[in-house]
Amino acid sequence: MLDRLRTLLYIAAGLLLAGCPPSLKPLVSTTLAPSDRAAAMSWVERTVPRHNTAIRFRFQYEDAHKHWTGRGTARLAPPDSLRFDYSGPLGLGSGAAVVVGDSEIWAEPPENFRSLVPAVRMLWAGLGVVRPPAPDASVSGIEGQSQRVWRFAEGSDTLDYVASDGTTRVLDAEWRQAGRIVARSRTELDAQTRPTKSSIVFPEAAARLELTVDRVDTAAVIPADVWRSRR
Repeated sequence: MLDRLRTLLYIAAGLLLAGCPPSLKPLVSTTLAPSDRAAAMSWVERTVPRHNTAIRFRFQYEDAHKHWTGRGTARLAPPDSLRFDYSGPLGLGSGAAVVVGDSEIWAEPPENFRSLVPAVRMLWAGLGVVRPPAPDASVSGIEGQSQRVWRFAEGSDTLDYVASDGTTRVLDAEWRQAGRIVARSRTELDAQTRPTKSSIVFPEAAARLELTVDRVDTAAVIPADVWRSRR
C-alpha cells in the first residue's frame, strides 16, 4: 500500500509540475546605470551578420498541447530581414514567415508561426542577433572584460541582454512586460559569434523552443522571391 501511495504521489506531483509554468528569477537582478546609446548601438551592430547568411537547424518545440520536431532554415539578410522556414517529419507541419526588424510581414500558416515563435525579438536573439533599442527607449548597462550587460526599456517592455565570453560564448536575453517574464533565451555561439544552439522559454505558456544548428552558410545566395508570400 505504501508503494502504491508513493507512486500516486509521484504521479500527482509530476502532473502538477507539468501544468505550472516554471519559476524564473530575473536574468539581471542588479540596478543598471544609464549608459551611452552609441556604445549600445555599436555592440548591437556587431551581432548582425555582415553578409547574407543561411542557418540550417533542427528544432524541438513543446508546450502543454503539442510537441513538434523537425528541421528548418533561417535566412538572414543584413541589417534586418529574416526568412524563417520550418518543416516537421516527412514534410508535415511545414510553414514559413518573413520578419523585417521587429515586425512579422507574413506567415504561412500564421497560427503555427505565432505558436512556434510568439516573440520576434527573442527569435532574433535565438539566432545570435540583437535588435537595436527603439528611438525612445532608455538604455542602461555595464561593460566588463568578459561580460556585457545591456537593458533597453520602453513603456512596459524591458529587454535585458547578457553577453558572456568564456570557453563558450553565450548570449542570454530576457523580455519582461510590466515586470513579468514573458520569454527567456540562451544562445551558444562559436568563435565567429555564429549560433550553435539555442533555447527560448515562455514560462507563462510552459513552452520551449530549442534550435540545434547543423550548418551556417555565410556566402548564401538569397533569391528575391524568398521574401514574397508563397500564396
